[in-house]
Amino acid sequence: METPQLDAAGDLRHLLTLDGLGRERITTLLDAAQALRPHALGRVAAQPLAGRTVVNLFFENSTRTRSSFHLAARRLGADVLDFDVGSSSARKGESLIDTLRNLEAMGADLFVVRHSESAAVAALAAAAAPATSIVNAGDGRNAHPTQGLLDLLTIRQHKGSDFGALTVAIVGDIAHSRVARSDIHGLRALGVGTLRIAAPANLLPAERWPGVEICHDVDSALRDADVVIALRLQRERMEEGLVDSLDGYWRDWGLTPPRLRLARPDAIVMHPGPMNRGVEIDDAVADGAQSVILAQVANGVAVRMAILAQLANRTAP
Repeated sequence: METPQLDAAGDLRHLLTLDGLGRERITTLLDAAQALRPHALGRVAAQPLAGRTVVNLFFENSTRTRSSFHLAARRLGADVLDFDVGSSSARKGESLIDTLRNLEAMGADLFVVRHSESAAVAALAAAAAPATSIVNAGDGRNAHPTQGLLDLLTIRQHKGSDFGALTVAIVGDIAHSRVARSDIHGLRALGVGTLRIAAPANLLPAERWPGVEICHDVDSALRDADVVIALRLQRERMEEGLVDSLDGYWRDWGLTPPRLRLARPDAIVMHPGPMNRGVEIDDAVADGAQSVILAQVANGVAVRMAILAQLANRTAP
């Protein structure tokens, strides 16, 4: 059955969300990323994207995601265009779809898109030419599927492939977090045993997912957790007054060494970055022995290589 992400043959044409992608397809992508990891870390890779052009079309600031997509595409042999919104015709009023079509006319066929509007990337996918593929690099509060995949890969590397045996806690500003949504979709697809989300009441999402436990304090979420995912407080996406003060948020919700001791002794700590140290996470936790935050960053290149390679190799329309 054809969906916005799949073509008529059932191949992955775009990557817009992990929602509905399914255990088998997610596992296949994780396996491919794991196999590409040595190449992602700088060794010579095959060149499945030789002669292809990847455009990083970022309408929001980014360090990790944009840089890792650039490295992923280059290590697969692609030509890479890092689109500069500040000096583009978008500043003159050119529509997003006209920007896409003009770049398609120049031979670009793989687009990595980050945008502040939740519907923007799906609109581009709907308007794309048949040979074009779109990768969602984060759209509003909606989804960040490659971050979700690299988080799943990091968990699998450190905790094994039996997600059903794990208790995972996602803590922080979930209402505004596209990462949290992608993590939740991916973890549920892989059959996670216990999944808890915890946030102040006004930072909990309106959505409810079957089987996902809602905790109203951080301590109950962390108790006996195998994996702790701390989220950034996204002040740029929230209305004024949702957080009384940063000091108060840190006091009530910050991930500190005493709080981390509520989790299992071998629990891993994750964060999608950028980190607000002293707001959502303590230096001793971010840089401590249980942190796998830099492993997440390294896995980002491998995951994005796997996605680009699969999209480039799909059956030609």
